[in-house]
Amino acid sequence: MDIFLLVIAGFIVGTFGTLIGAGGGFILVPLLILAYPQLDPETTTAISMAVVAVNAISGSLAYARSGRIDYKAGVVFALFTIPGSILGVLTVQYIPQKWFNLIFGFLLIGLSVYLFYKNRNAVAGQGHLVPTAKGLKHHSLTDKNGTVYHYAYNQRHGIIISILVGYLSPLLGIGGGIIHVPAMVNWLQFPVYIATATSHFILAVMATVSVIVHTINGTYGEPGILKMIVFLSLGVIPGAQLGAYLSHRIKSHVIIKVLASCLVLVGLRILLKSI
Repeated sequence: MDIFLLVIAGFIVGTFGTLIGAGGGFILVPLLILAYPQLDPETTTAISMAVVAVNAISGSLAYARSGRIDYKAGVVFALFTIPGSILGVLTVQYIPQKWFNLIFGFLLIGLSVYLFYKNRNAVAGQGHLVPTAKGLKHHSLTDKNGTVYHYAYNQRHGIIISILVGYLSPLLGIGGGIIHVPAMVNWLQFPVYIATATSHFILAVMATVSVIVHTINGTYGEPGILKMIVFLSLGVIPGAQLGAYLSHRIKSHVIIKVLASCLVLVGLRILLKSI
């Protein structure tokens, strides 16, 4: 993959990853697996997490301007992703290449099926049904357009999900939003737009920690690896801004449908290559 293609790939990763709050790792890792089969899982995930960190930071700045980030929930959930993200970085080196590809392929297909069936329950904005059970944290948030979001969530469940996401994200290089967004929407009852923006903020913290651990381990030691990250990032930064911009103008159920469709196609491609 030459320099131009790396920048274009970064732009696609940044745009689509920010649009759905997933960071884009679920797109980048399959691209790396298919374009650079010689890379081991640790290097593949390290590259992905570095690009995801750039994407998440850039996208979070754009989402902050939209006023859709729930910082109270985001800070708590982000802190609980950190232990898992460190453990994920330290254990990915022990996964054989074939098993890594198979696990990743089945994960993508499983997530796509889940999203297709759960998509009908995702409701964004005003009119979102607010749970009334005891022990829930209630929150109201008004974005820059004046839209008011009322919702309530179980913080304990959110913490458990965040610990799991923190571990799986650097382990597979997927960023975590691909799991966090549907979990926040369907299990914690966040409005889709708030879940997308808040997930991106959480991801910025988690991915940065993963990059620091990879740096300490020397994973980025080869000059060729740093070159790939730089050119991918050159595309990711403007792509993230575009993704955040489009997120205000595309209906939430359309976002999730497109995401699920892409996941199943990429998952099947990886499985066919690995079997």
